[in-house]
Amino acid sequence: MARTIVVTSGKGGVGKSSISVNLAVTLAMNDAKVCLIDADFGLKNLDVMMGLENRVIYDLKDVVDGRCNLDQVLIKDKRCPSLFLIPACKSLKFADFKLDYMQTVVDHFKHQFDYIIIDSPAGIEKGFEYACGCAHEAIVVVNLDLSSIRDCDRVVGLLMKRGIMDISLVVNRLNVDYIGTKTSLSLKDATDILSLPLLGIVYEDAGMIAANNRGVPVYFDRESPLRECFMRMARRLNGENVAYVTPRKKGFFQKIFQK
Repeated sequence: MARTIVVTSGKGGVGKSSISVNLAVTLAMNDAKVCLIDADFGLKNLDVMMGLENRVIYDLKDVVDGRCNLDQVLIKDKRCPSLFLIPACKSLKFADFKLDYMQTVVDHFKHQFDYIIIDSPAGIEKGFEYACGCAHEAIVVVNLDLSSIRDCDRVVGLLMKRGIMDISLVVNRLNVDYIGTKTSLSLKDATDILSLPLLGIVYEDAGMIAANNRGVPVYFDRESPLRECFMRMARRLNGENVAYVTPRKKGFFQKIFQK
């Protein structure tokens, strides 16, 4: 039965969808069968980030309206045969979508996959409720700024209220120079405030933006340092105790954790 994991954040713009896509790709490229669900109705970004927008024939709105069944919505990734996407729909509104319908989607696929990863909309409104309502685990994504971390802290409380206790943290766009000049908070600040196990660190890198624009997840760039970040994140998700990726700078590990 699939592990159902929601990837969420307290605010928009932290790179949550990039984490969802590349974690899903990494797991699938390492022998897991993965279903990635774009629950951000109204925006529909994941198919573009994965280069699959031209393969979208049906979406969840077509299922709701009875034009197709759930199996017809699945899109197989171009590069990885064990990765599938369920795209969102710009015209689907939360008012047209019953709260228990996402659970129907998950129940339909839970025996076909090892992982179901749900990319949640940012914030704590209806979209958050739909995305989190059927998950058993959560990954919260933050940047090292106070507003991101404080908003995330509230999300953690809401997840626990919904009975999701298996929650881990990913710090995205970490910039060691910003930490060194105290432009941003430190990694220790984030872990102290949120009191969550640190699943992964993803460094600030223009390659992520370029990869998203090309529709080729950064995992597939073998020269990118971010590839190893996601590989270790996936291993940690599977229970392995592996070190975090650290750039080769003297005293770097102490620097990113410092106050």
